[in-house]
Formats: sequence, C-alpha cells, structure tokens
Amino acid sequence: MSMLLAAAADAANAAQAAATIVPDYAQKALVFAAAFSSIGFAAIGSAYGAGAAGCAAIGAWKKCYAQNKPAPFQLLIFAGAPLSQTIYGMIIMFIIMGAAGDATLLASKPGIWFVYMMVGILSGISMGISALWQGLSAAASADAFAETGKGFTNQLMVLGIVETVAIFVMAFAIVLLSSF
Repeated sequence: MSMLLAAAADAANAAQAAATIVPDYAQKALVFAAAFSSIGFAAIGSAYGAGAAGCAAIGAWKKCYAQNKPAPFQLLIFAGAPLSQTIYGMIIMFIIMGAAGDATLLASKPGIWFVYMMVGILSGISMGISALWQGLSAAASADAFAETGKGFTNQLMVLGIVETVAIFVMAFAIVLLSSF
C-alpha cells in the first residue's frame, strides 16, 4: 500500500512539475514598463543634450560663415555625443525584457517587478542626466573649437568623463540584474 501511495505521490509531483506556468500579466506589464523607463529617461536626456549641443554647433557655424572662416565639421561630433546614453538605456531595456519573458522567474519571485522598476527608472534617469550634461559640455566645446580651432582632443576627453557616469550606471545595473 505504501508503495502505491509513493508511486501516486511521485506521479502527482511529476505532473505538477510539468504543468505550464501561468504568467502573471500584471507583473509582466510592470516589468515591461520598467524596461521602457530605462530607455525612455535616457532618451529624454539624450534629446535635451543633443539639442543643446546641436544649437551651439549651428550657432558656431554661423559665426564661422559670418567671419569667412571655414566651418569645422568636427562640431557634428559634439552635437551627437549625448546620443550614446540612449543606446545604454536600450541595453538595460533588453536585459529587463528578458526577465519579462521568463515566466518561471516571475512566478517564483512575485515582487521582483519592483527591483526591475527601480533599476529601470533610476538607471534611465542617471543616464539621461549624464546625456544632458554631456550636451551642455558639448555646446561649450563647439563654441570654443569653432572660435579657436584648437583643443578638440581635450574637449572630447571632457565629454568622455561625463559619459563615464552613464557607462558606470549601465555596468552596475547589468551586474545587479544578473544577480537575480
């Protein structure tokens, strides 16, 4: 009799293990919102930073034309520098979206959406602020380089320092997300 009960228990456990996990769509939606917040906030900062740097580049080119000086093409590099933070936000978005596709993870850790939401929001805002300040630094660089024609490498190094904040945020977010 006990062997029969043990066999029935084993069969029940096997059936339960093989059962399809029903996803929690509310939690999945929250994880997708977390994923998009990462790229969304980063893109807001990139748009603001690229807009500020772009306006400065256009103004610097106008000054060059007015003074019959050659307009340096390198100003376009300054204008586009803040766009990389959007790419970093996209990388975090894809990592978080991978968690949303794992029904086992979501079912086994019901509150995990909150971790993803905080990582998405805070990393997106941090990368966005980095892009904003990089754009403002790029605007000053565009003006200085157009006027003097000197210091391009030094100005790029400053933009790289500002960008390092976004790279650190992305790297630490990846490390944190991989621990779940």
